[in-house]
Formats: sequence, structure tokens, C-alpha cells
Amino acid sequence: MTDRPVVLLVDDEPEILVALTDLLEDSFTILSTTSPVEALDILARRRDVDVIVSDQRMPEMGGDVMLARARGMCDAQAILLTGYADIGAVAAALNQGRISFYSHKPWDGDALRAMVVQAAHRHKLEGELQTERMLLRGLLGNLRAGLAFKDPDGRFIRINRNAAAFYGRDEADCLGRREEDLSDPALLPALHAAEARLEAEGRDEEVLPVSGPGGSVSWREFTRARLGVNARGEAYSVLINRDITRQREMEARLRQAEKMQALGTMAGGIAHDFNNLLTAVMGSLELAVDMGEGLDDRTTHLLDNAMGAARRGADLTRRLLNFSRPRDLSLQPVDVNALLRGMHDLLVQGVTARRREGAAGRPPVEIGMETADPGGEVPLVRTDAGQLELALLNLCLNASDAMPDGGGIMLSTQVARLEAPVTEGDLPQGEYVVVSVADQGTGMAPETLARIFEPFFTTKDVGRGTGLGLSMIYGFVRHAGGDVRVTSAPGQGTRVDLYLPVHRCPVAALDRPEALEPLPVRKGLRILVVDDEATVRTVTAGFLRGMGHEAIEAPGGEEALAQIGAMAPHRPDLVVLDVMMPKMGGEEAARRIGALYPETRILFLTGYADNAVLPEDALVLRKPFTQAELSGHVARAMGG
Repeated sequence: MTDRPVVLLVDDEPEILVALTDLLEDSFTILSTTSPVEALDILARRRDVDVIVSDQRMPEMGGDVMLARARGMCDAQAILLTGYADIGAVAAALNQGRISFYSHKPWDGDALRAMVVQAAHRHKLEGELQTERMLLRGLLGNLRAGLAFKDPDGRFIRINRNAAAFYGRDEADCLGRREEDLSDPALLPALHAAEARLEAEGRDEEVLPVSGPGGSVSWREFTRARLGVNARGEAYSVLINRDITRQREMEARLRQAEKMQALGTMAGGIAHDFNNLLTAVMGSLELAVDMGEGLDDRTTHLLDNAMGAARRGADLTRRLLNFSRPRDLSLQPVDVNALLRGMHDLLVQGVTARRREGAAGRPPVEIGMETADPGGEVPLVRTDAGQLELALLNLCLNASDAMPDGGGIMLSTQVARLEAPVTEGDLPQGEYVVVSVADQGTGMAPETLARIFEPFFTTKDVGRGTGLGLSMIYGFVRHAGGDVRVTSAPGQGTRVDLYLPVHRCPVAALDRPEALEPLPVRKGLRILVVDDEATVRTVTAGFLRGMGHEAIEAPGGEEALAQIGAMAPHRPDLVVLDVMMPKMGGEEAARRIGALYPETRILFLTGYADNAVLPEDALVLRKPFTQAELSGHVARAMGG
């Protein structure tokens, strides 16, 4: 396609067409016809004609009539060639906007060429202006942000629907008015400051909280920029208004996720060391009991008490890991009554620790549990047990914070039957187990209650709380197919009800620890114990020797490989490997041992590890462990 302007010549005399072509063909692409009817047909087929040069007096149709019809088909500029007798028709065509120029016959060549050049230039400018208007209208109509343009006096001259909606009006109501005339009075100080910065710097950006209905708050980003000064010295500006509430929420979620990831990493390191200590403590206690024949009752009681405390420490460590490590929801059948009973000590410890963090002498908080079902049982629910524990712990901590003068927290369960939902978003019809946490605290005002599920909304002082609010509890419960409902009033405490859907699968499908068939226990095995913690090695080796096995110790993966190589031909039947060790970890050591000695069995020990780093078929024993648990895993390792 040529970049030269296209000119359509129309004249019933072929000689005139030849003369016009000779005059214009050096600068223009020429189309010509002797028929005005054919000219209209050409215009209907081609959209690239810039200028039409037409004779006025033609047998089929007058030039002014043809150009009037052409105006409805294209936007080409029109020049009429006429004799003096046709001047009336020319004047009418000019007045009606059907032509831009006219020239008498015979024409002056230079003057006519100049007319065509000017008409082609005008057509190009009009096309560009039309395109700019189309782009601007499309931008205004489709932009998700609010967009508005202001004249030198600050009045809106263009505004889109989203910008007008921010002021609670339509576009027509905003045109010709100033921003301060339409804005909430609470925003006027910030608006005037922004206008001053725009005047001084030519551009301004700021983020402001904007109050909405029902006490809600959204965050808006306002961008102002001076667009330039026209030939008359008038400065125009643009205002962009974006709702960034969701963006800020996502940023806050990201910061929370990063914080929880850091906490999880820290907790993992602490758990690894703590579980090693507990393994040494529990193992030593168990060995001491086995070796201490004839111990008096008091000594036996003290040893049992120490073992019980160590087991509670191991259980607490496991729960802390569940709270700190991010993970996907694992929806399984859960007995909520059993879960509550198992959490009682943890809840008491957590609330007691929280009370100690506050002012000295704060009255205690009692934690009670009851089941509304007369038989003391409720149906199993479909949920994530770890996340439910986390939710209940946080609800109890929140309840404790709401009772500065002490009081009681009651956890209860009951069965609820819900009918068909009334509105969209309600729970579907069916049976639910309601787990409730009720306190005797200060309660909440209606405006606070309306916001409690907003992400990261809190009424606590800076630094207080666990960082896991009701919004996360709400998200977890809704994802599990349930709902969270809260009732509260100032001075009347707060009750949080978690509606959890009843699990309808057969009992055989429950996610309970699999009852493993006891395997025959072989004695006299040669077992290599590899652990960087000397106390854990000592306990593990002591357990194995007590089972009748030969136990050899190595402090790390490299030493284990060296020892196995030197033990030929009597290599170990089993290698018991700690997962997390310096220099060479358990996974790498197991991989190298398997490559060199594929007949050697492997049993992993870990206090904290991501299962993803281990082979899918790995046999893993969690620290701390008892001699019986170690014996069972050794039997399973040797039994394949």
C-alpha cells in the first residue's frame, strides 16, 4: 500500500480527466471515472480515498449531489470544479459542508494543486484526530481505574464512569465541576495539599483511606499529572483514581506469609534440637527404668513423672510445628470431641503464657469444655485437624485478651441441622457440628463486629496477638465447607461458632493411624547408628543393644560410608540415619549407601524434616521415640 494520498477524479469528459491526472499524478495516487454513479461505487469499495475532485455539471448526476451522497459513505475532502454558471450550486454545497474547496474552469494549475495538497493534509489531520478521540473514548470507557481530565480552572472536561462513581454521580453531573465540589469533606485537606504539590512539581501520587458504607474502608491511589500547556498558555491535567484495597490486602498477606515462613524455619531448627534433647532424655529415662531393678516406689514415680513431662514436651513441639509450617489443607474425618480433649493442656498452657505476658497480677482465666449432645458424642466432621487446632488456640488467646479482669472460656460442641439457604453464600442444607468458643470478656461494638473478618483488622495493641486473625480462621473454615458466625455485645462477651460439615463416608475410610500388623522381631542384627548428636546415638544404640542387636555408632554421613566400606564382608544389615546432619545429611548418605550396597536397609530418624527431601518409600521414625517404637520400625525395615 502506498503512503501517497489517494485522489478520485470525476468528470464526464475524458480529456479533463487526462489533464487533471497529468497535473496531480507526481504527488498523488490517482483514481478516475467519467461516471458519478461509478464514483460512488468506487467509494463504497475503497476506504482510502483522501480527496475527491469532481466536475459540477455531469449528465447522470450533478457533482454537488454526488458529493453529498459521498459524504454519507466516507470522510474524504471534496473539491468541486465548476463554470461561472454553476456558482449558486457551489455556494450551497459550501454552506452545507459538502465541499471544502472549489475551482473554476479553466483552472490555474498551481492553485488547484495547492488546493488538493491542502485538502489531503486536512483529511490526514481529521483522521488522526478522529483516531485520537476514538482511543480516548475507548480508554475512558474500558479503564478499570477512574480517569478524568481537568481544564486550567480545575473543572472536569472528560471523566469516565469509574471516576464519576467515586463521587456518587454519573459522568454528566461531574462535567464542568471542580473536584473539591464533589469530594467528601474529610478528603479536602489531602486534596488541597495534593493540588499544591501538583502545582509545584507537576506530578503527585498519594494513597488515602476512604470511608465507605457500614464503616468499611477502602484504599485509593490518586495520581495527578500536568499534561502540558497549549498555545494559549492554558495548563490541563489528568487525575487517575485507583482502588488498591485488594492490592494492599495481598501485600499484607504476602508479608504475613513471609513472616510465617520465617517462623516455620526458626521453629523447625528449634524443634530439631529440642527433639534431639527429648530423645536423649526419654531414652535415658527408659533405659534407666529397664536397668534399675529393685527401684523403690518413690524413684519409680519420679522417673515416670519425668517421662510424662518429656512426652508432653514432644507433643507440644509437634503442635508448634503444625502451627508454624505453612501447608495445604488436608480435609479428613475428625472427631472434634477427641480433638478438644487432646488440646486441653495446650490451651491451658497457651492462655497461661499469654496472661503472664500482660500486666503483673492479672487474674487467671479458666478453660472449660462441654458437649451439648447428651451421649457425649458428635458425628465426625470433614476438616483439617491441624488447622482446626490452630483456629481454636487463636480463639482462646483472643478470648483471654478480651478478659483483662479474668473469667472463663467455654469450648463446646453440638449438632445443628440447617435448612435450605435463604441467600447466596449461606451454608447449604444439611447437618453440621458447631464448635463454639465463648468468653466473658468485654465484647465488641457493632462497628467492630462488622469488620472482624477483614484481613489483618485488629483492635489489639501493636505487637500483641499471634498474627493469625479471624480472617484466616474464616478462610480455613469456609474452604472446608463451613462457616464462622460471631455474636457479641459490649459488656456481654463474645461467642464464636465454627460450623463444620458432617463427614458422611464410611468409618473404614477414616484417617486414623493405620494398625500395622506386628512383624516378627529378628535378633542379632548388625546395625549402624548414624547421628551427629552423641546423646541421641548413645540412646539409640542402647535401645538396639537392649533388643539383642549389635550396634555400631558413626557421627556423620561421611564417617558412616567409611565404616561400611571397612566392615567387609560383614556389612551392616540396617543403617539408622538421622536426616539433618552437617556436611552430609541423611538423604545424601542413604543415596550413596544404596548405590554402593543396595542390599543394606535404611531407617531414617528425624526431629523435623520436610518429607519431600526423602524418597517416597522411605521408612521414617519421628523423634523422640520409645524403645518399642524403634523395635517396630526395625522389624518393618527388615521385613521390607
